[in-house]
Amino acid sequence: MKQRVPAQDDVVSLAVLALLVEKPCHPYEMHRLIRQRAKTFVTGLPRSLYRAVDRLEAAQLIEVKETERDAGRPERTIFRITDEGRSEFYTWLSELLSNSPIEPSLFNVAISLLPYVTPDQATTALRVRIATLDACLHTAEATLCHVGPTLPRVCLLEVEHSRALLKAEVEWLRSVVESIAAGDLAWPAASGLEIEGS
Repeated sequence: MKQRVPAQDDVVSLAVLALLVEKPCHPYEMHRLIRQRAKTFVTGLPRSLYRAVDRLEAAQLIEVKETERDAGRPERTIFRITDEGRSEFYTWLSELLSNSPIEPSLFNVAISLLPYVTPDQATTALRVRIATLDACLHTAEATLCHVGPTLPRVCLLEVEHSRALLKAEVEWLRSVVESIAAGDLAWPAASGLEIEGS
């Protein structure tokens, strides 16, 4: 019995379909390619990968092409994408490219509650975030530097996008920290926000 198509936010299944659009392969090879191409949005490997393969096979979006056994190695099942899977992949990807939801991040929620901590607490926390994002930014830049020359730019657009977002957030955070230090941000007492114990 055919199972339902994976949820739109099932990025592991989306990655599996993308790899099988290229060529049939077995899950171990998919795992290797995901790591080699730094698809960091695919988390929980290898378990999440095998679960995605099971979901996609149940939904008849992929199917077993063949099983191979090399000397001294365990049996490997090679999967291929079905015609329905290929159609679903292109529809899914087009929808995500054009209409991905712009959802508030947990950080955005935390920023909305900034007046509930002291300026010193806010500054300390934001400086920690800046350091964390700087490390991520260096990783993105290193990836582009080392992998960039070997791959076409279109294969690295997600890293470029991540770098652009990180740079913009770091610059903005530094300006917020500077505004706090200069006393330019009105805190609860000055803004009329009543917080017990502040």
